[in-house]
Amino acid sequence: MSEVKLTAETRKEFGKGAARRIRRDNKVPGVLYGHGAQPLHLTFPGHDLLLALRTPNVLISLDIDGEANELAIPKAVQRDPLKGFLEHVDLLLVKRGEKVTVEIPIVAEGELAPGGNLLEHVLNALPVEAEATHIPESFTVSVEGLQAGDAVHAKDVKLPNGVTLAVEEDAVVLQVLAAQAEEAAGEEAGGEGEEASAEA
Repeated sequence: MSEVKLTAETRKEFGKGAARRIRRDNKVPGVLYGHGAQPLHLTFPGHDLLLALRTPNVLISLDIDGEANELAIPKAVQRDPLKGFLEHVDLLLVKRGEKVTVEIPIVAEGELAPGGNLLEHVLNALPVEAEATHIPESFTVSVEGLQAGDAVHAKDVKLPNGVTLAVEEDAVVLQVLAAQAEEAAGEEAGGEGEEASAEA
């Protein structure tokens, strides 16, 4: 994974009022944690940070006040629930060669066996341990020809060298549900509704 370079400034103002002023300037407040150091309160350029966070688990090279350079990955991102803009970000300090536990998005490809069955993502992301500077962006899993009752387990996902599972091998990642079971459940619910109407 390539590094994304970001500038950051240390901030000395805290609280909701300060955060609102920062966001009015198209910047985002955040905190850098890790390695037992005191949390570092920072301000990031809003647009640049938004672009960087489009990549899951992006590796960020931080230029702090033009004096210090650090590597970090996103730990928690808060967005406005209505407008979607960034409100706050927590970053985790990492070092080259260090192993970190992250969740990698799962991408399913291929067509299920004919029959109108449904694919359920039990896990949208797979927890793994990877070297901080070599975190995969996603895992692609083939569901070609899978039938109702079939499942893909964590151990079935092909991992790159140096990446190990941080979840039980038998954990279900994807499973195929029979379509008729869904339809039958809907019919039963409908029947109950009709009976209730009749009683009323």
